[in-house]
Amino acid sequence: MMKSLKNEEWKELRMPKDALRYKYAVSNLGRIASFSDKIIDGKILNGTAIGGYPTLNVKPFGENKTFYIHKLVAELFLKKASAKQQYVIHKDYDKSNNNAKNLKWVTKEEMEEHQQSSPLVLKARKARLKQPIYKGHKLTAPVVKQIKKKIFSSSRRQSFKAIAEQFQISEMQLYRIKSGENWGHVNVD
Repeated sequence: MMKSLKNEEWKELRMPKDALRYKYAVSNLGRIASFSDKIIDGKILNGTAIGGYPTLNVKPFGENKTFYIHKLVAELFLKKASAKQQYVIHKDYDKSNNNAKNLKWVTKEEMEEHQQSSPLVLKARKARLKQPIYKGHKLTAPVVKQIKKKIFSSSRRQSFKAIAEQFQISEMQLYRIKSGENWGHVNVD
């Protein structure tokens, strides 16, 4: 017999009849339980993780099926504001916190915006600016800032060929820096 936590609500995960030996339930706090007859008599499952996201692996009719816990919680406990909202985000950026209060349905654009403001992404961006020069790399972030200032200067009189020669890089590399394909994360102050 399992113990429910304070304010925990359980909903059964719907599967085709006779697909599995056990039934499964999902709680609004992001926990999973397997049971035979009553949810209260069930057993809490640990599950596994894929890319840091907790998952539930089952084999209905002998076929492997993986469910992301955060997606199950959102489907059972949260309403979508529009049909375009196909993605679930963790408001606190913690992939293991699958509490319904921490989840939100969003559009693809909203999800991408949310990811870009993640503390891990911001930390990686900051670290990339301070990366030392490695063998084979001709440029560093400070040098790229200088190049970008020259490229985007309204009073530029140097050709791209001359700028490329000055920094000992190819013109193609210069065009890639200009378009943001290479070194796009480096901004000119």
